[in-house]
Amino acid sequence: MGYYDDHYGQYRQEQKGNRRGWFLSAFVGAILGALLVFISIPALSDVLPYDISSESGRTQNGETAKEPTIQQNVSVNVTSQLTKAIDKVSDAVVGVVNIQEANFWSQGGEEGTGSGVIYKKENGKAFVVTNHHVVENASQLEISLKDGTRVPAKLLGSDILMDLAVLEMDAKHVKKVAEFGNSDTVKPGEPVIAIGNPLGLQFAGSVTQGIISGTNRTVEVDLDQDGAPDWNAEVLQTDAAINPGNSGGALVNIEGQVIGINSMKIAQEEVEGIGFSIPINSAIPVISDLEKYGQVRRPYMGVELRSLSDISSYHLQATLHLPKDVTEGVAVIQVVPMSPAARAGLKQFDVIVALDDQKIRDVLDLRKYLYTKKSIGDKMKVTFYRDGKKHTVTMKLERESF
Repeated sequence: MGYYDDHYGQYRQEQKGNRRGWFLSAFVGAILGALLVFISIPALSDVLPYDISSESGRTQNGETAKEPTIQQNVSVNVTSQLTKAIDKVSDAVVGVVNIQEANFWSQGGEEGTGSGVIYKKENGKAFVVTNHHVVENASQLEISLKDGTRVPAKLLGSDILMDLAVLEMDAKHVKKVAEFGNSDTVKPGEPVIAIGNPLGLQFAGSVTQGIISGTNRTVEVDLDQDGAPDWNAEVLQTDAAINPGNSGGALVNIEGQVIGINSMKIAQEEVEGIGFSIPINSAIPVISDLEKYGQVRRPYMGVELRSLSDISSYHLQATLHLPKDVTEGVAVIQVVPMSPAARAGLKQFDVIVALDDQKIRDVLDLRKYLYTKKSIGDKMKVTFYRDGKKHTVTMKLERESF
């Protein structure tokens, strides 16, 4: 028992000693930790998103500390931006009423309605851009404003190739004019709004929302309804709903700027959510020409053309006398007397294969190059085949006279 008691007493003493050692270690650790934090504060001031002040409310320089300013990311309120964009442009989107002339056998009336965009107000007149097919064959035109007011309109000019037309009206009823944006900077996925009058004026000012589905899209257009494409229209693709009556309306970005004039929609049972809009950057020079001259002033060659792909293999050899390896190009079917082509020496059955060394595959290629790359008065190098031999001439382009 004596051994146990002595051992127990020794154990108690060791336990007390351990407690004193632990307390001393904790106390020293706390002091060291406080010193470490105090030393670290100046360094942390460059890292933390707010000012660090002493308890007295003063900074190290002795100046009164400001309230801590917390930096944080603020998400964009897309819904609010869209409603602001709509408010900015909606009054400038109008209805366009096509009135057909009556005759003895039929009663005249509204043939159809579309949409338009007021883009300019000057000298008491307001100017509206819409689609060619909206105003085609109209004997009278009226503009229907947002409040239902009907104003007579005058057709200044129309272009079937770009499907654009410009109208003029009295400006006294016009409150807002649309602002044009930059369609060249538009990116897929960007939110857009289509504003117009789907299915007629009873749904005037309808708004649909979507995104840009694709840029630089090319759609073949058959202008004369002969089953063969006459033009490749470069368009913006969107999934914003565009229905009959939306034609001529505005495609608007989130800033409330018009980036396109709605024109076409693929209307097939198996296709949904594919709409097309003429990029505003492509439309602006056409709008300007129609407003000033009543027509688009394009460079003119003075030839009637046909793609080689539309000519039988027999006539490629027997009539055009082409080398067998020449399978793409355009044949000259007719040359207008005193035209640029006639002055350059082009003749019937010549086959154009390049313009300014740019390969030409068909009529669409030729028109696109001529209308988008050249201007009136420009000189153009023409490479062609005649009787199996390659030739080159230089042509000076002129303006087509109507």
